[in-house]
Amino acid sequence: MRFEKSTSDNYTTIKLLDSKLDTRNASDLKGEFVVLNTEGSRYLILNMSEVSYVDSTGLSSILVGNRLCKRDGGLLVLCCLTPFVEKLIKISQLDSVLSILPTEDEAREAVFMHVLENQIEEEEEESAQTADEEVPASDN
Repeated sequence: MRFEKSTSDNYTTIKLLDSKLDTRNASDLKGEFVVLNTEGSRYLILNMSEVSYVDSTGLSSILVGNRLCKRDGGLLVLCCLTPFVEKLIKISQLDSVLSILPTEDEAREAVFMHVLENQIEEEEEESAQTADEEVPASDN
């Protein structure tokens, strides 16, 4: 599978360069997802603007990437879907499982929002723990 990969502070973007994501190359994408996850990447944007065909093996590799990101509190966003791929995902009812946005810019915004939400949740948890520790024990 040919792809371009770029990494920023919070996310990695993968732009697929092959027109097909199928049994011939889906394992390459799945392997890249595993490597990125092992390296600590929790936020991925998958630009599929060049992909005109996906089969069940290709969809399975995308689901693996989605599961790895979610497991670690991250997010996988698909963007720039071609009409056939978008239709296939809807027919497969995976549009309810996957995060899909029309453009790469919108995908980046979604990642930033998710990062902020996670930071706020972590701060609230830390604040609640600190408050619990500061409550004096009663002498009753």
